[in-house]
Amino acid sequence: MKGWEMARPLRILLIEDNPADVRLTKEAFRESGCLTDLAVVEDGVEAMAFLRREGRYASAPRPDLILLDLNLPKKDGREVLAEIKSDNTLARTPVVVLTSSRADRDICRAYELGANCYVTKPIDLEQFLQVVKAVQDFWLAVVELPGE
Repeated sequence: MKGWEMARPLRILLIEDNPADVRLTKEAFRESGCLTDLAVVEDGVEAMAFLRREGRYASAPRPDLILLDLNLPKKDGREVLAEIKSDNTLARTPVVVLTSSRADRDICRAYELGANCYVTKPIDLEQFLQVVKAVQDFWLAVVELPGE
């Protein structure tokens, strides 16, 4: 089902430890006017607890899309990606790596681990907003997402 066909907001989990990037991402989604429900976690351990609905996340909704930074505290984004894609209940959830790294080894490794796409965060504010909007437009209007 395409995101725009959903009767509910697109549920997005942002796994990001940089408060400035969290604010910018929230702003970009707000400006787009599309219905999204954005949850944010700040480290890899918290991300896996959210996705596995453990502890305080027992009633967390399953996200339709995950935006994942690679450089995270407690558990690296690469480890999180590997765990997501090796878990039968989580593996079909699309993961967009949204990170500042342009290193070929990070790009290749992310795809080897099952990332659905790899997007480098621009440093410029306006470009950052455009990138987040493009990601949202693609996943809301173009892609067929799996049902629950």
